[in-house]
Amino acid sequence: MKTNILTPLASSASPFKNRYSFFLALFILFSASCTYDKKELLNPPKQNACDTLNATFATVKSIITTKCSSSRCHGAAAAKGGVILETYDQIKSKSDRIKQRAIIEKTMPPAAPLNTHDIAVLQCWFDSGMPNN
Repeated sequence: MKTNILTPLASSASPFKNRYSFFLALFILFSASCTYDKKELLNPPKQNACDTLNATFATVKSIITTKCSSSRCHGAAAAKGGVILETYDQIKSKSDRIKQRAIIEKTMPPAAPLNTHDIAVLQCWFDSGMPNN
């Protein structure tokens, strides 16, 4: 009797008697894992830090007045460095310098840098286009 090399493979028992039951099991497995969850509930949108801050010009002006212009540095009376920070136009025109010195370098005000809340308010106001509100 001639033996074929493939004979033992054909006669070996497999966990699935036929390939249809194998594909049926895969189909059930994958279809059971599909859900129709709402994307917003699974991955809620990240809250912008600026949403919780009152980053209006009124708040910014209060920070500037308290920390910069009332300390006899950038008010009309002293105008150190030729910079006056009392009105919206004056503050907006110096926004790049304020960002650099108060937020990035933290060298202004000279007595002590702004606290993290004040920095966040200023940054949000700058990022929102510096509205006059």
